[in-house]
Amino acid sequence: MLRISKLTDYATVIMADLAGRDGECCSSPVVAESTRLEAPTVAKVLKTLARAGLIESVRGVNGGYRLSQPASSISVAAIIRAMEGPIALTECGLESGRCSREHDCHLKGNWQRIGETVERALETLSLADLSSPGAPRIRLIERSMDRAW
Repeated sequence: MLRISKLTDYATVIMADLAGRDGECCSSPVVAESTRLEAPTVAKVLKTLARAGLIESVRGVNGGYRLSQPASSISVAAIIRAMEGPIALTECGLESGRCSREHDCHLKGNWQRIGETVERALETLSLADLSSPGAPRIRLIERSMDRAW
C-alpha cells in the first residue's frame, strides 16, 4: 500500500485550516484547537512547513502563522516534499546507488516513470483544490496520467 505518513496527513489538515483563514495569522494553539490535533504535533508541523517556505511566521500580538502564498499556488506535492523529502515510490526512484539490486533490475526506468506520473498528478492538485469540497480532483489526476504514458 502506498501511504503518506501521519505527519504529512496532519500537514495537509493544518494547511487546509490556514487556507480557510484568508491570510489571517493564527497561533499554533488555535490551529491545534481548530484541527483537533495535539498541540505539540501542530507546533512541530508548523515549524517544518515554515522551514519549507509554505507558511510564514509573524511575530507580535496579532502574530502567528499564515500561508506564504495563495492556496491555489501551493501544490499537494510541495506539502508532501516539505514533510517527507523527495517523492518516490521505490528506492531506485530517488537516485542511483540506493538499491543493492540496481545492477540486476530492469524495472528502474519504469518505476521512475510511475513515480514521475504520481508526482505530476500531485503537482496538478493545489491546496485550494484539496480544501474545496467537490473540487474536480479526479479529472486533474486523469489528465496528468494521460500525459505520462
